[in-house]
Formats: sequence, C-alpha cells, structure tokens
Amino acid sequence: MSRITLFILSILCCVGLPVLGQESTSQTILVKKKYLQIPIKNGGKKQSIAISLQGKPVRQFQAELAQEDPDWFAYLDLRPWMGDSLEIKLSNTEEGLQPWDQVDQDTNAQTYMEGNRGLIHFSPKRGWNNDPNGLVYYQDQYHLFYQHNPYGVNWGNMHWGHAVSKDLVHWEDLDVALYPDTLGTMFSGGAVVDVANTSGLGTKEKPALLLYYTAAETSWTQGLAYTQDALNFTKLDQPVVEKVTNGNRDPKVIWYEPLKHWVMVLYVEEAQEQHAMYFYTSKDMKKWEFASKTLGGKKNDRYLFECPELFELPVDGDSTNKKWVLTGANAQYAIGEFDGKRFHPEQERIFSQMGRDYYAAQTFSNEPKGRRVEIGWWRTNTAEHGSKFNQSMSIPTELTLTDTDHGIRLSRQPIQELKSLRGENKKIKEVILEKGSSNPLADFHADAAEIRFTLVPQDAQNLLIQVRGLAIQYNLAEQEMVIDNVRAHVPLSKNGQEFIIYVDRTGIELFTDSGKVFVPINYQMDAANKTFNLSSTGTLKINDLAIYALRSIWK
Repeated sequence: MSRITLFILSILCCVGLPVLGQESTSQTILVKKKYLQIPIKNGGKKQSIAISLQGKPVRQFQAELAQEDPDWFAYLDLRPWMGDSLEIKLSNTEEGLQPWDQVDQDTNAQTYMEGNRGLIHFSPKRGWNNDPNGLVYYQDQYHLFYQHNPYGVNWGNMHWGHAVSKDLVHWEDLDVALYPDTLGTMFSGGAVVDVANTSGLGTKEKPALLLYYTAAETSWTQGLAYTQDALNFTKLDQPVVEKVTNGNRDPKVIWYEPLKHWVMVLYVEEAQEQHAMYFYTSKDMKKWEFASKTLGGKKNDRYLFECPELFELPVDGDSTNKKWVLTGANAQYAIGEFDGKRFHPEQERIFSQMGRDYYAAQTFSNEPKGRRVEIGWWRTNTAEHGSKFNQSMSIPTELTLTDTDHGIRLSRQPIQELKSLRGENKKIKEVILEKGSSNPLADFHADAAEIRFTLVPQDAQNLLIQVRGLAIQYNLAEQEMVIDNVRAHVPLSKNGQEFIIYVDRTGIELFTDSGKVFVPINYQMDAANKTFNLSSTGTLKINDLAIYALRSIWK
C-alpha cells in the first residue's frame, strides 16, 4: 500500500467518512467539509475523475494523481453539495490508489511565498492559467477571470478562474467561477455590466454582470452566465450563439452607443484555415444576429487569430478624432472605423509588442476612470521543481493612440497605481558613463524593481543594462535592443530616449519611445542574483536615473 493511500485512509477515518476497499476506484462520501483535497504529482499518470450526485455528473476532470508524496494539493469546492452524498469514480487508476479526502477550508490557505512566484505579476493560487477573461469593473472591484486548470500545472480542464482587486495591483484569488458542463469546457470570453438591464437578468438598481464564454471541445457554442453578486454564477440553459465552425471561440461583447445595441466579436476559423472575426449585434444580449466579418491571415499567418478585442480611443487625446482598434491574440492589430456592424480597416498588421510570449491580452470594460487598461497572458517559466502553480499575467498597462510618422499607433504605459509598490530607492540626476566607469547601481539590490532613466547619446556604441544577471543590450548605432536573443527596433533621437523597466523574478517588461515600444521578456531569474548594473562601450549620459525596490502584491 502506498504512503499516500495510508495517509488518506487515516484521515478518512479521522473525519468519519466511509472507507471502501483499498483496491476500489469508486467511493461515496457524505459532504461535511468545504473542499475535497486532491494530491497532485507533476508529470504523473493522468487519471479521469467523475463526481456524481444521485447518478448525475456534477464535476468531471483529469489530474496527475500522486501515488506517493504529492508535489501539491488541488482543492475542489464541495459547498454546493453540503450534506449530500457524492459518488467519486476514478478511471485509468493504478492498483491501490485511493487519493481522496475531505478537508476543511483552513487547509486551503495560501501564502504566495514560493521562490519562483512573481512578486508583482498575478499568478494563480494553484494550478495553471492562460488567457485573461472577462476583465471588468463591477461593484467597486476590478475582476480578472482567467483560463484555469485547477488540477494541474499544465493546460487542460479549462475552467474560469476568478480574482478581484481594488487597485489593479493587489489581487485576491477566489474560487472557480465557471466549471465545464455537458456542452464543453470553458474557453475564453469577455464580461460586461448590463447597466440598463437590457438582458432582464438583473435590475436597473442592481445591474447584472454578464460573462460570455465558449463551451469548447464538445459543442463549440457561445454561452452566457450572469451574476448579481460576482460570487455565484448562473448559466443560461441554451447557448446564445450556435456553432459556426469547429473552433469558433472567444466572444468579446461591447456596447455601441450610436445604434443603441450590443456587439459581439467572435473568432471563427473558416475553410482552409482562414482566420476571421465575425461581428454580431443584439438588443437583449441573448439573441444575436450576424452582421459582418473581417478576414485575417491563413494557417500560420496568425493575423486576427483568436481572442478578439474591439475598442475606440481618441488620437492624441482629441475627443473629436477617434479611431477603432481590432486585435487578435498575438497582439497584431488594425486601426480603422466601425459603424456598429462592420469594421473598416485603414491600417493593418501592426504589432503592439516586440517581446516574447505575451498573448491573448484583453482590456477592462466599465473602467471607472475611463481608461483603456490591458492585461495579457505572460507565459512565464514556473512549472519546475514540484511547483503548485504555473504561468502569470502581465502588469496592467494603459493604452492610448498616437499619431506618428508611420501612421496612428498604439502606445502603452504602466498604470499609475503600480507606484504604490515602490519602496527603497536610489535617484541620480545625471550620470556620465564611459568605458570602465564604476557601476552607479552597485549598492542597489532587490528581488523586484522599477527602473527609469533617459539615455542621451554621445559617442558610445552600446549600453548594457544588467538586471539580476539578465543582459539588456542597446546598440545605439543600429537602434536595436537585444534581450535573451529577442531583438527589437528602438529609435533614438539626439535628445535621447526614455526607458522604463519593470523587473520581477519571472522576467522583465520594458517600455520606451513614449510607450510605442513594449518588450516583455519571460525569464526566470537566478534567485541568488539581486544585482543591477549600467555600463557602456563609450561615453553617454544618463539623466534622471531612478530605481525602486518593489514590494510584493501578495498580502
């Protein structure tokens, strides 16, 4: 008998649960506690788990169950069935495996103190995350829903995770919002607040929050869930948009004020792997009519592929001159006009980021300050050494439109709220760097940091910034930045160039050229190296150098 079996059998006895024969793959439990504890071994054999109430399936998923010492424990919320008897069945199980136990909520505590967890980037309490979903401000909180596997550190079992924040910086990870059902697993989508109660699912006094999602892998239909408390979510019995093709997904819903109707943008893969964004309209948020489509690339040309976003912004802050932005998952976008039914592109195939593994970004709806704030999935490398979580989100950035010599472009800056994380700092008004100069940051050490400075060129060819051992090289002559083999064009004028760099255990996010150049780089830092360094191959000037140690977002 394995050690984990002995452990679980002993706890089952202690809490008074019925124990079936140790070779059994099924047991019935009387739900008395809040969570079911599931022992996980990363890389272990996947088991299929089905949980039923009176013969009706209520939860189904797969997990890499531990036979010996678990790497971590996943937790399944049992509160909907308090006092009921649930049957738990395992398939593909090995002889003697009996990894089940009920545990109290107290044992589901989390301190977010793992050494590989980012200090200033959201990551899930346990399990896997990918796309941000349903970013919305509702009932005095920012809500971040996200693609989530609660039972493993790799992609699978797609649920909607849920986290909330008062300031877009400090996050509280809550229980799962949307579970897979008979129509499929829960793929990406968006959320809106139905202020006027056009759906009839709330009231004008207490508007409902509506979540649009894809029921994937089974039906490929678009579903709708709603809530009035942002904790309990009810799904409509029927899809709101039927399947167009296999793989259609990721509904994003917005309000179009001039025509007083709702608009849904849906990614659809047409014949011959043609990527397309379909536009639908609705008056009641439940019945949707096809209006038009915009074609993207084909096959591996991922222009307008997955995770659509559609929003309007003023150009250079001019409210009389606005343009619409249509994006896909790889951060490639188009600028144009939108008449409420059809998007008319004027500039296409523009990239809003030049880094690595930044994907499926989404912006907040109902943002109280009127900003267009974006968060993207950041594919960080956090699954090693028995980790209980994997992946993270970018820091929130504010998007604007700027008219440039090359046309209208998206610009982004870190949101102002991130300044609340600043701690110990070092500031120098002017630094002249020469070959062999001493390091102006030699006495600064930090786990996470914010760096700001303006580079003024003289005769130096290269600037080298080292953050915790990661080299950021800027070739002034070529106007090219190289970070861990990722190259990005960064223009330089004689008046200089401002740089902003956010450093975390999981990589960096760099902003320059007034936010028109954004370079996120996922990179797992050496835990022992907390040093920072500035050097050059010749003479150059650094103005307004400021570096701040950043406090953790986790409480």
